[in-house]
Amino acid sequence: MRKLSGIFLVGLCLGAAGAVVVTAGHSTAASSQPIAVTELGTTTSAAPTPAPAPKTETKTQTEPPGSPAKAAPAAPARVDAAVLDKLVRDGEVSAVVFDRQQGAAIDSVHADRGYTSASLVKLLIGLSVLEQGGPVADVQRMLSRSDDDLASRFWSSYGGTSIVTRWVRKLGLTGTRPPSDPGRWGDTRITAPDVVRIYQYLLERKSNAALTALRDATERGSDGFRQYFGIPDAAGGRPWAVKQGWSCCGPTRMLHTSGLVGEDNRYIVVVLTEHPVKVDYATASRRVTEIVSTLLG
Repeated sequence: MRKLSGIFLVGLCLGAAGAVVVTAGHSTAASSQPIAVTELGTTTSAAPTPAPAPKTETKTQTEPPGSPAKAAPAAPARVDAAVLDKLVRDGEVSAVVFDRQQGAAIDSVHADRGYTSASLVKLLIGLSVLEQGGPVADVQRMLSRSDDDLASRFWSSYGGTSIVTRWVRKLGLTGTRPPSDPGRWGDTRITAPDVVRIYQYLLERKSNAALTALRDATERGSDGFRQYFGIPDAAGGRPWAVKQGWSCCGPTRMLHTSGLVGEDNRYIVVVLTEHPVKVDYATASRRVTEIVSTLLG
């Protein structure tokens, strides 16, 4: 068993959760209920990590890095929106399941809705650092344990909101925008199709450092929050890789699960949810897991 980090209770704030990837042999047994803690999602006073000079990126010969993935027309959704709406009751849900073998989304529910990203934006932060030759070990720790302090340092050192706007242009993201408060990276806005596109890019570019970090993720994030809700708890014996997100302290709280499921990373699954604060983390986590179970069938 991996050594788990301590629980850091933080006051009214916004945050997000870590990422995990396991193979079929990875234990998915649930431990204690999720702990109601959050990640700040803001820059810190720690000395920023100096950003090295950007390196020239290697472009593929088949298509430029910023080109959206070519896909066949989406198949009819297998899951009715009303079914997922019922699972979140008084909240909101968006979901996309993309089958990489078919090159199409086989489920798409409320895909145009926007949400606060919480820690899902760490995928873009990590990509920015890695592609500029930054410290690989620190990026892997940020992703595997969803470390907020490292995310804040990288956010400050590698461009802040320009991290988001750069990837919006590069990947052709249509529903993603930087936070209105430049210091609150967790307030970045996202949509489910844009998160799918980020995973496509990770796989296209064979971003091994990032993918390895996700495979080596701990069950709990650096703040003590249990990150195996959603995809991990619903995947059964299927291999999976995830990046999670959560936040609190407002009229609503976010709880997101996103990642890869199946042999050869066949499916990209993204579920974004928003719940009223009266719904505790344990209940919200169970609901997200039930949504993924429904999608995976």
